[in-house]
Amino acid sequence: MNANDKMAHIDPVKYSLDSEFKFKCHKGVKCFTKCCRNINIILTPYDIIRLKNCLSLSSEDFLTIYTEPQLLEKTDLPVVTLKLLDDELKSCPFVRDDGCLVYSDRPTACRYYPVGVAALTYKEGSDAKDFYFFVNEPHCLGFEEDKIWTIREWRADQGVDIHDEINAGWTDLIVKKRSFPQNIKLTEKSKKMFFTASYDSEKFRRFIFESSFLTLYNIDELTLEKIKSDDVALIELGFRWLNSVLFKDASLKINEEAVAQRKKKE
Repeated sequence: MNANDKMAHIDPVKYSLDSEFKFKCHKGVKCFTKCCRNINIILTPYDIIRLKNCLSLSSEDFLTIYTEPQLLEKTDLPVVTLKLLDDELKSCPFVRDDGCLVYSDRPTACRYYPVGVAALTYKEGSDAKDFYFFVNEPHCLGFEEDKIWTIREWRADQGVDIHDEINAGWTDLIVKKRSFPQNIKLTEKSKKMFFTASYDSEKFRRFIFESSFLTLYNIDELTLEKIKSDDVALIELGFRWLNSVLFKDASLKINEEAVAQRKKKE
């Protein structure tokens, strides 16, 4: 998930939340911070919120300074990856020899490491669960430590369970799109919608309150009040909206009368 494919061996065995493994990362291991070099980290919507707030930046400024856009394989969906330094080791911009400058707000992929998570193919009404695997990089000595975890314990200890809960709607969108035939492509307008709702919270908030959005969609007062200042509530609404627009899901109620009037004017 966050390792360079040329350097890492990904164990093909599927593990559950109760699978056990030995691992510990600390300043005493000789490989400390090596996993923060030559990496490919896809940032989630909640990652952007945590990092831009940590650095006191707007989402737009954070995206410009610290990320690079790309299309996610097999989905045609726009995502961002962490922009690495232009040094010999292709280092994370936040890593130093003694550790991470943004450790308390580090991305989801960093929290998971050395565990990886994979979502199963989306099927309507399916109760299929995610499965887990291990990313074994040759340089990593953490597996030689004696600390024993279950994957469930590791996720809770690293706070990744909270990240997964907040990002769940976004992950569901990706899994749905991955299940579509690859020849079905999104329009450029749809891609921009997905990117803005996922990553650019300030721009998405302006879109909601300064466009016809609130005329076309019935948003309850409690949600409306929350999204004025709460970025998490905002992106969760964004996930519902994208689900409605891209996959015709009915979770976000449409004002049919307003839609009819808009079509009539057009």
